[in-house]
Amino acid sequence: MSGQTIEGTAGPDPDENRRQVLYWRLLARLFDSEEQASLESASLAVVEDIGLPPALLDPGASVDSVVQRHPELAAEFDGLMTPEPDADGGRDRAAEVRRAALASKVLLNVFARDSGAVTAEQLARWQSDAGWLERALGCRPGELRGGRAGGGTARAGGQGVGPTGTGFGGPAPDLSRLIPEIGPELGSIEAGLVKRMRLREVLTDPALASRLTPSMSLIEQLLRDKDNLSGVALANAKSLIRRYVDEVTEVLRTQVEKSTVGELDRSVPPKRVYRNLDIDRTIWKNLVNWDPEEERLYVDRLYYRHTSRRTTPQRLVVVVDQSGSMVDSMVNCTILASIFAGLPKVDVHLIAYDTQALDLTPWAHDPFETLLRTQLGGGTDGTVAMALAQPKIAEPRNTVVVWISDFYEWRTDELFESMAAIHRSGAKFIPVGSVTSSGRGSVNPWFREKFKDLGTPVISGHIKKLVHELKTFLT
Repeated sequence: MSGQTIEGTAGPDPDENRRQVLYWRLLARLFDSEEQASLESASLAVVEDIGLPPALLDPGASVDSVVQRHPELAAEFDGLMTPEPDADGGRDRAAEVRRAALASKVLLNVFARDSGAVTAEQLARWQSDAGWLERALGCRPGELRGGRAGGGTARAGGQGVGPTGTGFGGPAPDLSRLIPEIGPELGSIEAGLVKRMRLREVLTDPALASRLTPSMSLIEQLLRDKDNLSGVALANAKSLIRRYVDEVTEVLRTQVEKSTVGELDRSVPPKRVYRNLDIDRTIWKNLVNWDPEEERLYVDRLYYRHTSRRTTPQRLVVVVDQSGSMVDSMVNCTILASIFAGLPKVDVHLIAYDTQALDLTPWAHDPFETLLRTQLGGGTDGTVAMALAQPKIAEPRNTVVVWISDFYEWRTDELFESMAAIHRSGAKFIPVGSVTSSGRGSVNPWFREKFKDLGTPVISGHIKKLVHELKTFLT
C-alpha cells in the first residue's frame, strides 16, 4: 500500500499509512473471517507503535474485557465517532491513527458475522459491545437499537462512511449522521442473535437468564413463546419482561409528565388564600394609593394567582394491531396506555386485535399483565376491533381514538368507512402507522392517502410524536 502525500511535502505520510492498514484489516475481517497474515502483522505493529494494547486486535476479546484491563481507554470510546473539529481547522494525524484502532475494535466486534447457535454469554457480550458502539456515537447504551424509548444525542454533521469518511484519505470517521440507519441495523442484528439462541434452555438456568439484557428483540421472542414455557423458564421470562417494561415505563412517564400540564383555566376564580397572593401585582395595582408623607401604601384590593388548570375528563380508546409486524408498537403503546391510565380524569380503554379482538381495559393500568395476555401473530381484521371500540365512544367530543396498525387489512373499505364515521362524529381519531423506538415501519399506502384526504394524517415515527399529539387533546 502506497502512502498518501501531504500537501506541500514530497513524501508519504506515515500516520496515513498506519490508519489505512487498520481500516483495510477491518474491511477484510468484516467480509472474510479468515485472517490475512500480512494485514494482521502490519496492524499489530501499528497498535504497538502507538502504545495501545494488542488485545484490541483479538476478535475474541470484548470491549469490556479490554477496558477492564486498560481502564484509561473507557473515556476514549465515549464520542469516539463524533470527533470535535480541531480549533485551528487542522488535523492531528497521530490522534486519528489512535481513533482508527479503537473504532476498528468496536466496529468489528459488533458487525462481524458468524453462524451457528448463540449462547447467553455471546448475546450478552454482543449487547455490551453494541453499547460501546452507541457510546462511541454519542448515545446512551441501548438507545439506538430500538430497545429504549428515546432518541440519539450525537452531534450532527461530519464525514460519512466511504472512501474518505472511513479514514481512507480523510479525517477520522464521524458516523453521527448515519445514526438513523445504524440504529435499525443494530436492532436487526440483535434480533438475529436472539433467534439463533436456544432461549428455552437459557431460561431454565437462572444463572444464564440473569446474563440476558432485556431488549425489544428478546421481549418479542419471549412474548411469542410464553405459552410454551413453564416453571423456572416462565418465571425467568416474566422477570425479563417486567425489567424491560419498568425501564421503558420510566422513560415514557418522564416524557408524558413533561407534556401533560394543562393550560391555566382563567374561567375559574383564583382561590383567595395566602399562598396564591400575587404580591408584585398587588403592589403595582395599588401604587396610586401611595402616601409620600406617611410613606405608606394603602391597599384597596388584593390580587391572587390562578392555579386551576384545565383538566376536562377525557376518554382515551387505544386500539393496537397485535399481528407479527406490530410487536414494537404493541409493547410501546401498551406501556403508554398504562401511563395515561394513571393520570387523573383520563378514562383509558385498550383493545388488541389480529383476526380476533380482545378488550384489555381491566389490565390497562398494568402493561406487564397486559402483555402477558396478548397473542402475537396471525392475520389482521380491524373490523372485529371496531366492533369493540364503537360502543366506547359515548361522548364523541370528549373522546380520542388512537388506532395503531400498519393498516394492511383485507376489508379495507368497510374498516375505513367506520373510521371516517368516528371522525365525523366529533371524536378525535388518530391513525398511527408505527410507534417504535427506532421510528421505522411501513403503512398501507391506500390507507395513508385516505387518512390524508380525511384530514387525519397518519402519525408514523418515534413514540414521542404520539405523546405530543395526545397531550394537545388530553390537557
